[in-house]
Amino acid sequence: MTGIAEQTRAVPPPDPGRPARHRRPWGRPGLYLSYGQDMALLNTRPKRTAVLALVILAALMPFSMPDNLLHLLTLGFVAAIGAIGLNLVTGYAGQISLGHAFFLGIGAYTAAVISGDPDGRTTGFGITFLPLWLLASGVVAGLAGLLVAPLALRLRGLYLAIVTLGLVFLGLHIFREWDSITGGPGLGRPGAIPEMFGVNFADDGPGMTSDQKLYLLALVLMVVFALAAANLARSKVGRAFAAVRDRDMAASIIGVSLTRYKMLAFAISSFYAGCAGALTTMVIGFFDPSSWNLLLSIQFLAMVLIGGAGTISGSIMGALFITLLPRLTRELPALMPFISDSVTDMPNIFQVETVLYGLLIIGFLIFEPRGLYGVWVRSRNYWKSWPFSY
Repeated sequence: MTGIAEQTRAVPPPDPGRPARHRRPWGRPGLYLSYGQDMALLNTRPKRTAVLALVILAALMPFSMPDNLLHLLTLGFVAAIGAIGLNLVTGYAGQISLGHAFFLGIGAYTAAVISGDPDGRTTGFGITFLPLWLLASGVVAGLAGLLVAPLALRLRGLYLAIVTLGLVFLGLHIFREWDSITGGPGLGRPGAIPEMFGVNFADDGPGMTSDQKLYLLALVLMVVFALAAANLARSKVGRAFAAVRDRDMAASIIGVSLTRYKMLAFAISSFYAGCAGALTTMVIGFFDPSSWNLLLSIQFLAMVLIGGAGTISGSIMGALFITLLPRLTRELPALMPFISDSVTDMPNIFQVETVLYGLLIIGFLIFEPRGLYGVWVRSRNYWKSWPFSY
């Protein structure tokens, strides 16, 4: 009894100035005492520390890396926005879409028209304010997604995938024939001009190159879009998406509107795709109708599957992985001469990349269905329990 009394006296009294729902038991700092603490986006100190460290590291990278690599990373950040959008409709809502390139193209041409030269050979309005043409690109692409969304109400699985695949070929035809907007095949048109508050991010400025400024801009926008998607996935809408994905009939019985949430999923996904397409043209500076082809849709699908379907961080990892992959494919012909073309004796990079996308998708689906995010989770759990294994 004496030992118990001493232990009782050793426990300090709770802080009277702190609400009871936020008080933690002595010696249990990891225990959640409210639903809000459990549902917080970064609900543990290691998560907050790791995210802060990654953001600081990413913000310092443009001052210590060459511009050509910064250009690739910028494209990776922009692609991550589009991959997050595709993950919302495919990974979270369970609606398979192979027409992502179509919505990317709509956003790209919307931004190019709004910010284009009014006196040029293509249509342009000369409005270069970045938030305006970026928001307009997402809205126009989102409206196009709403027009396609009714198909998702009657189709599912492979049938929906084939219909959305047809959007890519329809878009290619429209982009090639609408010369006043797209510039026509082989000619193309300049991309969106990124200006904001008198600063042109595409020009070299005092102390910073254009690649450094575009990198920081793309990093900030990716973080904003990722946080918005993560909070959406944790909201009522995100839970409805998951219910539709897992069992749409059961979701309908319990009161989840299939019409509303399927259309909402396509609209939000298309909005993200439109913004990503506009930002892509901002980074590359020039594009033509052939840029929005089937391979681009396959690349974004690979980003989702390789990164991890149903995860925001997986979309970012998959986008960076696929964007940096061409640097590897350019080195392969020197190591494996048999992949060169037998007629021109030149490496066929296009075929190598296509084969790699297919092999990576098959490999991850078989050996790690959760993608790179699953690899990270398994590694983290291993080191959390090290040196014990379960």
